[in-house]
Amino acid sequence: MQTINLKPDDLDERNREFDQVPLQQGLFLNSVPKSGSHLLRNIVRMFVPTQQQYQQDFIQYATLKQHLAAFDSPPAKLSWGHLFFSDISAITVSQSRKILLVRDPYSWVISKARFMMSNEFTGELDILKRAPITSEDLINMVIFGIHRTNPSLAVTYTHNAVAWLGTDVFLVRYEELIAALRDLDCDESEAYFKKLLEACGIDLPTDWRARVLVGSDPNRSGTAQENLTGKMADLPKHLNDVQKALVDYAAPGLRAILGYT
Repeated sequence: MQTINLKPDDLDERNREFDQVPLQQGLFLNSVPKSGSHLLRNIVRMFVPTQQQYQQDFIQYATLKQHLAAFDSPPAKLSWGHLFFSDISAITVSQSRKILLVRDPYSWVISKARFMMSNEFTGELDILKRAPITSEDLINMVIFGIHRTNPSLAVTYTHNAVAWLGTDVFLVRYEELIAALRDLDCDESEAYFKKLLEACGIDLPTDWRARVLVGSDPNRSGTAQENLTGKMADLPKHLNDVQKALVDYAAPGLRAILGYT
């Protein structure tokens, strides 16, 4: 069993600084783990009344039956999670708008490795933090998985992302979200967030920039790279050519189907 240790945030209080319009339809933010899930969630939280936010947990397939209230309406609710595609998943979220957040598998590998070595992630894999392994060893474990302990890249993306494609999900790529955040004053950024919020069933308010700034503040995300602590100094910022080839071998066609070329 793995545990994620997060510090509390003040987003509920900050949310009340803005006039909120009730959601008319349920909204589920689904994502590949370690793809910027908290970033997207925190931004969208600034546009939805707190009383319509289902905050009990990041909903996953194993815990879905415990969180069916997230999809009951009225009232419509905003919820989030890492939900495998399955018959039960599809049926449960069928009446909700669905956002699917993904990340380039090349950068996802580094993000996942960094998180596994952080103090914020504890459990069966803690042995890796004390083991005499290299960063290359760890990266290969992320790509190919650890038997019965940690799923491979291909398994994670197949069930959390690829199997949802072609349904009524709105695909969000982490890299495009980050690019839009770099310059909120430009027309391209406004167009990006208008389209994203429309997919969420939310009209773009005039104060959207202020809301996005609050929600995207890394100090309010316990899993943001800047806030992780622990043994991560040896991890590279990017995969080398051999490691990229290993990703392509382990999951051929994955980057292309997600729109990465």
